[in-house]
Amino acid sequence: MKIILISAIVLSFYVLQAQAQTGVSEADKAAITQTALDYIEGWYEGNAERMENALHPDLAKRIVMTKDGRSRLEQMSAMGLVQGTRKGFGKNTPKEKQQKDVTILDVYENAASVKIVASDWIDYLHVARFNGRWVIVNVLWELKPPKK
Repeated sequence: MKIILISAIVLSFYVLQAQAQTGVSEADKAAITQTALDYIEGWYEGNAERMENALHPDLAKRIVMTKDGRSRLEQMSAMGLVQGTRKGFGKNTPKEKQQKDVTILDVYENAASVKIVASDWIDYLHVARFNGRWVIVNVLWELKPPKK
């Protein structure tokens, strides 16, 4: 009897978890995707307005860099990203190589995790609903290995 009760509780937990994820509205999914596209397409286009629209002003974009066996965090701010976009650094990637695959990994209430596979790197975004808009608050990224 205890096994049946425990099994029912565990099963209920998984059903509730599945419902929580499928309970995300199509409008929220579209808005989260659009935020990610404003970020990556804005970068490639050199469109600072699109980039700025996608970011929370306190955003931190970080990468772990390892040299001589020691790791360190390098960080970029929202302002740094917007300025780099305005300078057209993303335009250096030829259009035919501008990869921008967006995948929503998870959404719960006002928080979402999104993966972007770009031309030379992968971004993991933390996106939050802030004053009614979905904006990127954190980015952890990693460079792809050089092509041989």
